[in-house]
Amino acid sequence: MAAATAIDSSDGPLARLLEVRRRIPQFDGALLDNIVDYLTYVLAPVFLMLRARILEPGLIGYLVGGLVMVASGYGFCHVEAKTDDHYFRGFPSYWNLVAFYLYCLHLGALAGTIIVAVFAVMVFVPIKYIYPNRTRPLRALTLTLGVAWGVVTLTLLAELPAYHPVLLYASLSFIAYYLIASFILHARAAMKLSRYRRGA
Repeated sequence: MAAATAIDSSDGPLARLLEVRRRIPQFDGALLDNIVDYLTYVLAPVFLMLRARILEPGLIGYLVGGLVMVASGYGFCHVEAKTDDHYFRGFPSYWNLVAFYLYCLHLGALAGTIIVAVFAVMVFVPIKYIYPNRTRPLRALTLTLGVAWGVVTLTLLAELPAYHPVLLYASLSFIAYYLIASFILHARAAMKLSRYRRGA
């Protein structure tokens, strides 16, 4: 899953740099990207969470795992999954990160199941989340913090199953930034639209 994250953070920029769409017009790279992302960001993390007992064992765990897969399928297939101004619409399928942090935090199966279920429902809530490589507001800050997060998280991964708590919370701080910044940018855009509509 770490390798998939590293590849996913670079495949889009590389495809645009190499002008794949122009060079191979009959090939739909975006469709292939969605298929690979569904396998690595949804199916594999759900399997891991079930096997590692991050989710409740038995029927409840399978139901929540199924909810994640259905919600993510909806998210991938939504025509506005990626907005024109380069945001993700609804909680993006970062299930590899959800699984990783729940594995490290050892919150227990019940808490893990509730957290996963909440994020699965958030897929359907049309909040706009930062697309790290492409969202223009805060892009420089997001990319800088993202690089630092990558270094810290790789160090953390190398130490598993043991880990230093400082590294874990340093890594989690970027996730907190990402969620808070996404909510603030979404709220700011919604208020701007509301003022425009009232003015019209």
